[in-house]
Amino acid sequence: MKRTLILLYGVVSYAIFFASFLYAIGFVGNLFVPRSIDSAAVVPFGQALLVNLGLLAAFAVQHSVMARPAFKRWWTKFIPEAAERSTYVLFSSLALIALFVLWQPMGGVIWNVENTLAVGVIHVLYAFGWALVLVSTFLINHFDLFGVRQVWLEFRGKPYTPLKFDTPILYRWVRHPLYVGWLFAFWATPTMTVAHLVFALLTTGYILVAIQLEERDLMDAHPEYADYRREVPMLVPGIKRGSSARRALAR
Repeated sequence: MKRTLILLYGVVSYAIFFASFLYAIGFVGNLFVPRSIDSAAVVPFGQALLVNLGLLAAFAVQHSVMARPAFKRWWTKFIPEAAERSTYVLFSSLALIALFVLWQPMGGVIWNVENTLAVGVIHVLYAFGWALVLVSTFLINHFDLFGVRQVWLEFRGKPYTPLKFDTPILYRWVRHPLYVGWLFAFWATPTMTVAHLVFALLTTGYILVAIQLEERDLMDAHPEYADYRREVPMLVPGIKRGSSARRALAR
């Protein structure tokens, strides 16, 4: 019975995540959803800014703290280990849903692209970003990343085996194609409002910090990650870490 409940918990957590992921596409792109990033402003600018900063900060803290190994070791004293990843996914989804519900549009236009061809290109880049996010997760085992594999193995009575370090396709070009996808999704917009700019700037800043925290954990878990980090660029293909220094020493 316990294994069945854990499995159901994991599946429901994943379903909530996937629904929030789909809503996020509409929210950021002002597509098909009742309340988006650029809906009509309803509160004064200063109040809206403070609310939005708080929502983004809450998501960043939750997302980072619960991902750290020390927190996981503490957290699994209270919840089944097999449900730890599903719990992280659920809390992240709830933080994202809170952002959707409480977000305050702020008005003001930074840029507005009107050329039909340019607008079409930007929309393609926006779709590309979300597609890249999803594809990147499947390349490294989508269902392990979102906790489904863990609860399924528990349901079948099999021990969880951590994934081996691997660099499939896109991960040979950049270390974080998933984050590259997020950046495309957050910045590719024909109309950049103040609210959207605040969202894009803060999420970009968070991504850059999160990469440092994530890579520190990866180097602890996978000694080979240090060499991978030196040889493969972080976000931009073709820019290798330390390549200039190595060329200088070789002279």
